[in-house]
This record gives sequence, C-alpha cells and structure tokens, in this order.
Amino acid sequence: MSEYKEIKGQAIQNVTADPSDNTEGQVWYNSTSGAFKSALAGAAWSSGSPLITARTLLAGAGTQTAGLAIGGYITTGLANTEEYNGSGWANGGNLGTARYGLSGAGTQTAGLGFGGYQLGNKNETEEYDGSAWTAGGNLGTARRYLGGCGIQTAGLAFGGYTTTNTNVTEEYNGSAWTAGGNLSVSRNGVTGAGIQTAGLAISGNQSPGTNLVSTTEEYDGTSWTAGGNVNTAVRSAASSGTQTDALKFGGGPSATGATENYNGTSWTTSPASLATARSQLAGSGNSTTALAFGGSTPTTTGVTEEYNKSTNVITPGAWASGGNLNTARFTNTGSGTLTAGLTFGGTTSGGTPGNIPGATEEYNGTSWTNGGTMNTGRFNVGGCGTQTASIGATGGTNGGSPDSPSSASETYNGTSWTSTTPVNTSRRGATGAGVQTAAIIVGGQIDGASPNKSAATESWNGTSWTSVNSLNTARRNIGGAGLQTAAIVFGGTTATAITAATESWNGTSWTNLPSGNLNTARAYLAGCGTQTSALVFGGYTPSVSGITESWDGTSWVTAATMATGRYDYGAAGTSSSAFVTGGTTGSITAATEEFTGETSAVNLKTLTTS
Repeated sequence: MSEYKEIKGQAIQNVTADPSDNTEGQVWYNSTSGAFKSALAGAAWSSGSPLITARTLLAGAGTQTAGLAIGGYITTGLANTEEYNGSGWANGGNLGTARYGLSGAGTQTAGLGFGGYQLGNKNETEEYDGSAWTAGGNLGTARRYLGGCGIQTAGLAFGGYTTTNTNVTEEYNGSAWTAGGNLSVSRNGVTGAGIQTAGLAISGNQSPGTNLVSTTEEYDGTSWTAGGNVNTAVRSAASSGTQTDALKFGGGPSATGATENYNGTSWTTSPASLATARSQLAGSGNSTTALAFGGSTPTTTGVTEEYNKSTNVITPGAWASGGNLNTARFTNTGSGTLTAGLTFGGTTSGGTPGNIPGATEEYNGTSWTNGGTMNTGRFNVGGCGTQTASIGATGGTNGGSPDSPSSASETYNGTSWTSTTPVNTSRRGATGAGVQTAAIIVGGQIDGASPNKSAATESWNGTSWTSVNSLNTARRNIGGAGLQTAAIVFGGTTATAITAATESWNGTSWTNLPSGNLNTARAYLAGCGTQTSALVFGGYTPSVSGITESWDGTSWVTAATMATGRYDYGAAGTSSSAFVTGGTTGSITAATEEFTGETSAVNLKTLTTS
C-alpha cells in the first residue's frame, strides 16, 4: 500500500491541537487526543441577514460577499437596490425605472439591470457604479421573466415573455444590444449563469401554464446547444457560477429548496437544500460560495441564505432566548456584557402615572438576580459602564404627562447606588456612552411637551458633568455606543419624525454621517459596541421592530432579526455578544434575548480503521 508521504510528498504532521485552517484531504496526527484527523469539505446553506425590503421577482448580481438585490415586487414594482457585504444588506441607489421580473448581471460596482415589467414590458437597461444607476442602451425586445448573465460590458439576455414566450437572445457591449442566436426552446422564468461567450440558460416555463422545461442550453457567443437536463424542472429559480461549474437553487411553481450542481455535462442534486423553500428569488456568487435572497414561499420574503462548499462549518449570527427578568418592565436601561450584565430603572405598568420602582437586576448570562435599588426611581435613564461600575443619569420620574425630566446622576458599585453631582440639563430619553469614570450623556427630551427635543451633550470625568458641543440634530429615545472620546449615536425622534441619522463623536464635536444612516429609521432603541463596530436592534418604526443592524465604522447592514420585536428596552454588550431585556412588544415583557455573532470552525473527521 502506498504511504501518505509518497502520495502527498510530505509526512503526516504531528500536532498537539487541531489546525484552524486546512484544505480538504489534509491529514494530521493530534497527539493530545491520540487520533489521526482530516478536514472534510461539505456543502450547506446557512442563514444570512435578511433583505431590508422583503420582495419577490427581483434580480441579483455580484458575489456572496458583494451582492446586489435589484428591483422586485411587493404590491407594485420597486426601484430599491440593496448591497450585501457578506454580513448584511445596506440600501444602495434606486433604479431609474421601478420594475419586477427583470434580470441582472455584473458586479456590485459594475452591475447591469435589464428588462422587466411595470405597467407593460420594459426594454430599459441600467448600469450601476456602486452607488447610482444610469441609463444604458435599450433591449431590442421588451420582455419580462427573462434570463441573463455576463458582465456590465458584455451581458447576455435570453428568453422571457412578451405576449408569449420568446427565444430571443441579445448581447450587450456596454452601450447597445445586438441580436444573438436564438434559444432552441422559447421559455419564461428562465435563469442564467456564466458569461456572454459561455452562458447557460437553465430550466423555465414553456407556456403560461405549468409546462416546465428541464432543458439546459449552452451558449458559445454565437449559438445555443443542448446541455444536460436538470433533475428538478422549475421556473423562476436562481443560479450562479459558470457554464462548466454552476449552481441552481429554488424555483416554482410549488416553492422548492432543491439545489443542483452542473459540471458542464450533467446536473447532480445536492444534499444541501435551501432552508426556506421559495420561488421568484434572486441569487449571486459562484458554485462554491453563493447567495440566495428574497422570493415567494408563497408569502413574500426577505430571507437570505449563504451557500458554502468548504472545509469550514459556518454558524451564522443569531438571537436566542435568555433568562427572564424578575420584574417585567420597559423604558429600562442596560450596561455591562452578555455574561455580566445590568439593567436598571424603567416602568412596570403602562398607566398614568406608571409605576417607576428604580429596581436593578444583574445578569450572569443565564439568570437575573436583584441588585441594589436606585436612589431616584426613573425611566429612560442614560447609562453606561459595567455590572460593577455603572453610571445612570437623567431620566423621567413621573409616568404621566409631563414626565418630569430629572437631573439626577448615580453610580453603581455592584451592590448599591450612590448619588453624584447632577447633570446640567434635566431630560429623559438620552443615551450614554463610556465607562463609569469617563462618560457622556447625549440628547433626550427636556420636558413632557413635544417638540422639546434636546441636542445637549454632557461629559463626565468621575466627579462632575460639563456641557460640551451639542448634537447636530436634537432628538430623544436614541441609541448610542462607544466611549467618552469616540462614540456614535443613531436613530431616535426629532421634532418632526423618527430618524435614521447617525452622528460620530471625536471627544470634541459631532459629525453627521449621511452615508451612515440606519437602513430602517427607528426610535426607542438601544445599541452596543464601539464607534467602529456596533450593533442596533429592535425599536419603533412606527411599529414594533425586531430588525438588527451591524455597524462597521462606515455603514449599517442588516443582521439576524430578533425572535421577538420590541422597543423601549435595556441592552448592552458588544457587536458580537449582546443582550436585550425587558421593553414592550405591545405589552410589557420580562423576556431576554442574547445575540451571538457568526463563527467558523473546520469540519474535522477522526480517521479510524475498519
């Protein structure tokens, strides 16, 4: 029998711990466990962050880590574009022509959208530069439910529906479409992969009914020839990859999660199926790293899933249930970490006035225990710090109207609260950032009479509060994250509306970040993390929200949605490990949810003899 060294050209590696990065088939001996091990490649779909706007009959382009969701339909055609960065979605520039049933091609920074329907078939082509769409050359044949592939300067459009199914193929050169060779089989709901000179037309529908086509056709830049038939004939599926290495997934008319691989000759059904079966979805990527998003289950969905074929097992970020508070409440404040958290203040009833006890509870990552009671019971307190060293300042002391904004400030030592020098501006609904000895309190509402929103910022040095430069936009019930000298605030309610605005603090002044607006404007929210890596979740839009967004220092993208939407809650932690507790879901809750960010681990197999 050949030895491993003769086959691989090297001896089996002897290690005390399993390597974290391996290629498929690599073998090593773990001397700690006394076992031979290898890394295995596996294929699987895993949950990604949902689209900001759930929709169906949309187009896709780009890759798994730089994807585009283009147009689509809810109750009418949409112009919305969203960009995926491998973690979540952010709003991009809108199409010039709203539509659905269109096709896409290219990349996130050089994309193409063409055809579709909105009060008639569309021939418009638009080109995307990573921020905005501009008009390109019109298709020769206006149509919807067409297939497409290629790049912005060398695109391919084929099939679709005019007033009947069509086999027309057109080639794009970056400015104009010209006629190409016709498909052998006219069809709509066809999906495509590859490039202009090596394209694939996959499955589809041969008539307005359910006469599904299993045929695959291959394009060589001039004409189409027959390829291998798919195993599951569908219409309105999505696909990715090349002519000789492709992936097809989803489709209808009965929503399916079936996934198939093409090797240039035949299709093989993959053991990896979409977790959410759907039709009329879009996709991007290649045969080993793909993205599936949107579609119909038959209910319109924004679900995103990532396909990976690798030696790594990816566990997506997710929310999970934690221990319930001892006292259900809302308008409470949070500080600390997931495994050493704190919540304090709040309202335990929704009456006028509400019951404001000042109760404090401590979290160990599993359960809550009662801590010391605040000296001044308040709700909507601005706070920050750790479980054993927190500060809480401002807040409301009367659940009625007016809400009696407070100037009170207290510090917590892990056992009891101690009153400190009060803030200069009494208010409620402010947010805090920093630590117990170096913090800022920002924004809020000065009194119960709208629209007296505050832009005030005050800095704490461990002894006293000092008024410093104000926010650019006065607001209350805002979210915040970071430190005394490097913070961000986001969302909230201004004098006129719920806002998506984000501002950055450098220790001296606030800067508006127009390109860093939340994707979903909301108020009565909280955040956690740092100025360059933060998380925001839940809030009021004006409806109860469970939407989560992640901040990378430049932009917000969607993340895993909370199991139970809520607002006016307490929260703390980091961008990859956080908790939310209490709040209102429409009724006051004691529930806690815990967020854990995405993790990746090598898929290991222990080798045995038989």
